[in-house]
Amino acid sequence: MHPLISAQALADRLATPAGPPLRLFDVTAHLRPATPGPWVVESGRADYLAAHIPGAAFIDLQADLSDGASPLRFTQPGPARLAAAFAAAGLGDGDDCVVYSSAGPMWATRVWWLLQSIGVAARVLDGGLPVWRAEGRPVAGGAGGASADAPAATLTPRPQPKRWADKQDMLLAIGNQRVCTLNALSAALHVGTADIHYGRPGHILGSVNLPYTALLDAQGCFLPADKLRAALDSVGALAAARVLCYCGGGIAATLDAMALTLAGHTNVAVYDGSLQEWAGDPALPMATAA
Repeated sequence: MHPLISAQALADRLATPAGPPLRLFDVTAHLRPATPGPWVVESGRADYLAAHIPGAAFIDLQADLSDGASPLRFTQPGPARLAAAFAAAGLGDGDDCVVYSSAGPMWATRVWWLLQSIGVAARVLDGGLPVWRAEGRPVAGGAGGASADAPAATLTPRPQPKRWADKQDMLLAIGNQRVCTLNALSAALHVGTADIHYGRPGHILGSVNLPYTALLDAQGCFLPADKLRAALDSVGALAAARVLCYCGGGIAATLDAMALTLAGHTNVAVYDGSLQEWAGDPALPMATAA
């Protein structure tokens, strides 16, 4: 299954009830500046209630799909708990799943990656709600709809542990020429010149930088595959046997992971702790040079 779906294709799918049930989820979230600390998480439920694609349900990424006991934001809670959370939202074995966001594609790619990590196929609406609305397609307010009203289902996890990297994996990658460690944050964050950081400025030692914004067009849609390959090639990602993607909290990294998937790379992992964990440990090596 191709991991992206266009607004037109989704509209056609919504108009065609034949086939497996369609479960459509709005997964919008926000990061807001805060002092102290770089950002606070805000649920996108209010955005969903104001306007969403008809029939969509809302899933709260931080509350429903993250480990609340972790000191880090957005930590994936493990296959069994993930499957149970999606099943409680009405996603069952064999369902057709599409996720989208109204606040940037990285929230949708994060949920897509969570589903990938338990062996569940899903698609991301390319461009999310902004493109849907820009094309003049209908929206609804309030709660309810086909996916929102779906009863709890049974979802069988098929764990894919190689889709996640941990601190030890990142340490072992330093100096390993077969592994590309890829930072999805901005160039200013990568070199440590940004006004805000995750405790220590800079990047994981040995990592290269491909900001997730460089993979999107002006509408927030992914660039064509040939342009994605060129961007990934420019930092050596496609030539590497394995790519480890990271960012601040494991969210934007999934956008780079999506780009790698679209470009045909099949050995990609996301460092779930990312700089929240790495920069918080002064024993772990960081650099500020480009």
